[in-house]
Amino acid sequence: MHAYKIAPWRVQRQWVGSALLAVVALAMIATLYLDVTSQAAIAGREIQELTASISASQQVSADLQTQLAAITSARVMEERALALGFRPMETGEAEYLAVPGYSVLEPDILSSAPLLHLSVLTIPPEYNESLLEWVDKKIANSARGIQ
Repeated sequence: MHAYKIAPWRVQRQWVGSALLAVVALAMIATLYLDVTSQAAIAGREIQELTASISASQQVSADLQTQLAAITSARVMEERALALGFRPMETGEAEYLAVPGYSVLEPDILSSAPLLHLSVLTIPPEYNESLLEWVDKKIANSARGIQ
């Protein structure tokens, strides 16, 4: 106590030091908060830009699909073929060639699979007995000493 009475500035220095420590701590917390907030804002802006880019790409893709559909429509293809010198085929102009050894293969999906006819005679006897018959057989075998 005697030292504080002689030099009261020591108490003031302690109060000032504590206040400065509190200010520094608050500044560090505020800096950390601003850093996290700015990173979140930057990420949000990048997401917005990527979403806009995706929308623009989808619109360009849809435009290209529309152009392709217009170019390959039957009417436009016929006009282009006529402009290149092609003409519609007449009925008698068709020629069919027979290629020796060529056979048309039927897809497996369309062919019918052979049906299996299962009868009681083709199924093993183990699968023909009921649960009660099986239990009865086990009891009878155990009474005789057969496993």
